[in-house]
Amino acid sequence: MPTRAPAWPDRPVSRRAVTAAGLLAPLAALLAGCGAEGAATSPRTLRVLDTYTNDPDRTVIGGALDAAASKVGVTLERVSVAGDSLIQRVLQQGSSGTLPDILMLDNPDLQQIAATTALRPFDEVGVPTDGYTEGVTSAGTYDGRVYGLAPTVNTIALFYDVRALDEAGVAPPTTWAELREAAAALTRGSRYGLAFCGNATYEGTWQYLPFFWSNGADERRIATPEAAAGLDLLAGTVADGHASTSVLNWSQADVKDQFVAGRAAMMVNGPWQIPELEVIDGLEYDVVTLPVRDPASQRPVAPLGGEVWCVPATGDRAKERLAGQVLTEFLSDESLVSMAAERSTVPGRPALIEPFLERRPEMAAFAELVRGARARTAELGAEWPATATALYTAVQLAVSGQASAQDALAEAQEYV
Repeated sequence: MPTRAPAWPDRPVSRRAVTAAGLLAPLAALLAGCGAEGAATSPRTLRVLDTYTNDPDRTVIGGALDAAASKVGVTLERVSVAGDSLIQRVLQQGSSGTLPDILMLDNPDLQQIAATTALRPFDEVGVPTDGYTEGVTSAGTYDGRVYGLAPTVNTIALFYDVRALDEAGVAPPTTWAELREAAAALTRGSRYGLAFCGNATYEGTWQYLPFFWSNGADERRIATPEAAAGLDLLAGTVADGHASTSVLNWSQADVKDQFVAGRAAMMVNGPWQIPELEVIDGLEYDVVTLPVRDPASQRPVAPLGGEVWCVPATGDRAKERLAGQVLTEFLSDESLVSMAAERSTVPGRPALIEPFLERRPEMAAFAELVRGARARTAELGAEWPATATALYTAVQLAVSGQASAQDALAEAQEYV
């Protein structure tokens, strides 16, 4: 997922890199604290590594971490790095004995890192793991043990321009057929009916997944009629001229810009865009769940976005226990609701959704979706990145018209 959208490296971590890190991690644990990054910290100072380089996330997360640390009686030294550099940095730190005491990972990356033995399972450091959605627990689990949890989560839905739909006499679509019809009716002049991200990154995969999963497709075998039908839907809007060919290059931020500028009447996007939408004068928008092919037999299945927090295996058991105590406070009810409300995300524990919606009622569609949102690594674990790459490659081939949806997925299946 993310800067708050998913923020994954452009290429999956190689098995060789993971294996090497796994072999070196036990040695790293013995050497922890000896490297340059860990040498100066006191017994009550914990080092934190995350990717929140921009506000409001940097300030919101920092405030929640500091509050948790204060309750435990420790000091934090926090470093934030660009999302695309995090995994390589963690692998290097694992092999050099300089892992931080508290680590944030994008949830699809957790299993790759847990496989290297660089993380402590939460049952060893005392972090409670009950009460989370199945998707959140699954995303944080490797080999049957929980290694990380997401305090707040996100997914994607359909945003629409209320005025544009009213003027065209179009209701928010609930089926794929209605989505195609609405996109056609809303395409006027320089405005397209629909905008989505179909670029050659994991963002492109993320935006395809709701159509893939909701139609019964399975990531263990991607070249199926169910998967092709979902891809046909997206490619068809471009082929019909109701979505721009530029979707092949747009990020999710670009999609938001098109919507804000009035060049798209509907968009597929996530709640991290809401703070920017709310300050646009004259923009009246609403959000609904993404349509499914057949509402009588299908329900929307959305991908789970969000960052998980972990305790690295530094070898310093006292600090590992302190890190567990900090994360326990960080993941408290009050902390989760506050972070979710301030970041336009949803608490990872269903019991907290009602008090959260009292503060952010406009997040209702996302709150409903994340209850059943799926972790991208649920089926494939550490092998997910290869399939994610195959899926966005198929999106590129089909949306650009280079191949039919079925042929594009068949070619992508060979990559996997």
